Amino acid sequence: MIDTFKKYSTTNTLVILGIIFGVLFGSFLPELALKQQVIGQIFISFLKMLVVPLVFSSIYIAIMGLGSLNDLKTIGLRTIGLYLLTTALAVLLAIIAMNIAPIGEAVSSEGLEYAKASAIAPFSLQAMILSFIPTNIFASLSDGAMMQIIVFAILFAIASMHLHVDRQALMLEFFTGVTNAMLTMAEWIIKLTPIGVFSLISYVIADQGIDVVLGLWKYVLMVITVLVIHAFVTLPTVLGLIGRINPYKYISDVREAPIMAFSTASSAATLPVSMRIVEEAGGVSKKHASFVLPLGATVSMDGTAAYLTIAVLYISHLAGVDLSFMDQVLLGITVVALSVGVAALPSASLVMMVVILNQIGLPVEYIALIVAVDRILDMARTSINVTSDLVVVKMVDQIQKSKV
Repeated sequence: MIDTFKKYSTTNTLVILGIIFGVLFGSFLPELALKQQVIGQIFISFLKMLVVPLVFSSIYIAIMGLGSLNDLKTIGLRTIGLYLLTTALAVLLAIIAMNIAPIGEAVSSEGLEYAKASAIAPFSLQAMILSFIPTNIFASLSDGAMMQIIVFAILFAIASMHLHVDRQALMLEFFTGVTNAMLTMAEWIIKLTPIGVFSLISYVIADQGIDVVLGLWKYVLMVITVLVIHAFVTLPTVLGLIGRINPYKYISDVREAPIMAFSTASSAATLPVSMRIVEEAGGVSKKHASFVLPLGATVSMDGTAAYLTIAVLYISHLAGVDLSFMDQVLLGITVVALSVGVAALPSASLVMMVVILNQIGLPVEYIALIVAVDRILDMARTSINVTSDLVVVKMVDQIQKSKV
């Protein structure tokens, strides 16, 4: 355990240096930073390469390891409930912050244009539910449709429970081998993290520019402040109360995953790192990590939910529309509800924002005013999404261990 901790501490140090040098490189040598983007893309591609087989095999062996449908129901409902709880707390914190220190002065939407908005189909509950069900599992695997893969993996594992014991053991052994092989490959790729982070950060800085951030500094500061409070106050409080452990020690032990999420802006790409780090440094059982984390990478959106709440309230101020207390409560409920369902759709945060703006009656064109800093804030909110995953998996693990 000590050797593992030292290994990840060293990696963390190099990753932080990668972020610092990436910012400097992107600021002072932007032309070179833009040309080397391919290095970061290769790094993310390697990580994403592992996600589909890792999620499928992990979900399969986790359910088979539970042993009964009753245990699956208990852990599944507990996991979803905790994810909804942390997401609701993130939204509540965002609403409180925007009421205590409101930002955004009314500006006209005339001349603003947001071309992507017109390409998004209207949201419907029917379409969302159907999007969960794979009509062709091989197409879902090829496209990386995570919710469809998870649904099929759960059904496949449940069906396997009805096979002869010898065949169950054979299939479990096979998928366990697949999982272990994927995690071994993940360990190789993790060694490239400092280089990948340096490339990704320097490209973002060179592409977006510091000036863009400075122009929207109040909005960026509000989002970052709420995310930081949620990560270092709300989530640790919930973990301490429910998990009955020292939350800050645990979060410090598994900090490599949020750092990775910040650099890649992808919960899915971070999944191999999250699964390995919670087991080796966080003390979470493989059975619980294999079930909770893949699910969380798809449906857990604390950071995104907080970001969207702030963004919509900010846009309402820009449009000169004062939302009542009940309007804001309805906004919060909508964000929490959509955070689970829309996660299965492409461009989830974009879909959610358009749906919410249309529901409130605000012009979608106002998104054009904040989209310039979206990439940078995407990195921050993804980091919080992953932090929430790490906290929830630890709480589930602690609860289940206390019942043994």
